[in-house]
Amino acid sequence: MPEIASLLDSMAEQTRRHFEQRGIEQPIVVGIHSGGVWIADALRERMGYTRPMGKLDISFYRDDFSRIGMHPQVRPSELPEELDNEHILLVDDVLFTGRTIRAALNELFDYGRPASVTLAVLVERDGRELPVEAAIVGAHLELGAGEQVKLRGPDPLRLERVQLEDGR
Repeated sequence: MPEIASLLDSMAEQTRRHFEQRGIEQPIVVGIHSGGVWIADALRERMGYTRPMGKLDISFYRDDFSRIGMHPQVRPSELPEELDNEHILLVDDVLFTGRTIRAALNELFDYGRPASVTLAVLVERDGRELPVEAAIVGAHLELGAGEQVKLRGPDPLRLERVQLEDGR
């Protein structure tokens, strides 16, 4: 598995270039619970961003809620300020099907209408079900059938390959 620190360094450089090209100095960084929050916090620190960070818990926004069941620790979302006309850096740990990102976008737009949303993910893997693409990616991984990648943390952060018991 790739080392988290080097992935975060790469993501910070990609983020710097992305926002410099667009003339954006301080986007609002929003992490998706829980791994996305850990990555967002580390990325925000590397970037030297000073605006307060937002946190989303998208549990009730998922379209597969009945299939995955109730998340045992539903947290309230925290957004530090109005989102209207703001540039958002939305951060998650693993981009897989795209459903988490779709849910996060739905929730963000319930809070306001951002000028733009840029997606950053620590790991992008195969298996997309929705047309979602990250602008900033730490690593691309190809996994076998029944394999997943999980971010463990928060201290220390580490990636793990996990074989699902039922092979799904």
